[in-house]
Amino acid sequence: MGKIVAIGGGVLSEGETDSIDNFILELSGKESPSVLFVPTASYDSPEYSETFAEVYQKLGCSVDTLNLLGRSPIDGELKEKILSPDIIYVGGGNTLKMMRRWRRLGVDGLIRQAWESGAVLCGVSAGAICWFEWGHSDSMSFYDEDDWKYVRVAGMGLIKGLACPHYDSDTKGVPRRADFHNMMLKHSDPGIAIDNRCALAVLDDGYRVISATETAGAYTLTNERGSVVEEPINQSQDWEPIETLYLRREHER
Repeated sequence: MGKIVAIGGGVLSEGETDSIDNFILELSGKESPSVLFVPTASYDSPEYSETFAEVYQKLGCSVDTLNLLGRSPIDGELKEKILSPDIIYVGGGNTLKMMRRWRRLGVDGLIRQAWESGAVLCGVSAGAICWFEWGHSDSMSFYDEDDWKYVRVAGMGLIKGLACPHYDSDTKGVPRRADFHNMMLKHSDPGIAIDNRCALAVLDDGYRVISATETAGAYTLTNERGSVVEEPINQSQDWEPIETLYLRREHER
């Protein structure tokens, strides 16, 4: 299954994900890894890109940025940018807009190729959702701040399930947890929820939860006969079999 680190949320410039960022570097297996930052979801925000570059350069990385909006990448540019780095980090923002742009340009397919070749895929918020089959997204709030609802957005499907980042937080005062429970009642997908300052890491057929604080965690959610069952995912130093994320309730019966 390759290497993926899905981060629920956190502010890079304030060091809220330091331990997770260091874990990502270790997962790359390189002393000074090359990193490609993809800020599509933030509308290619130059401030976001500068902040990311500052943080990861201090960690000893070489950093490049892939901007995809308002222009048509020249032939070969996307392949050169996406298939060469050790780490691809996707920033947060509008997941729906990001996935539409990626699919139009074929970026999702190239990122999959990079992943199959051993690159570490990682990201925060929208950059966490994109690796799953589906995600609980606040994308509609980018179009109308006053009248919007969380939506279910299709990701790349590299990890099974419906993902919810910022699980212990909210968007514009609307709590994530309660709305995610309501979304789970409408679908049969297994749910994976990740708090801010926490990440779910996947390595081949194993997984781990990495938390930057004692209180941040990740959870599995299942729709069982019209009731949502939420369980914390064990935080272990060992890699657990990925299938146990989806069979927990069956194991207990």
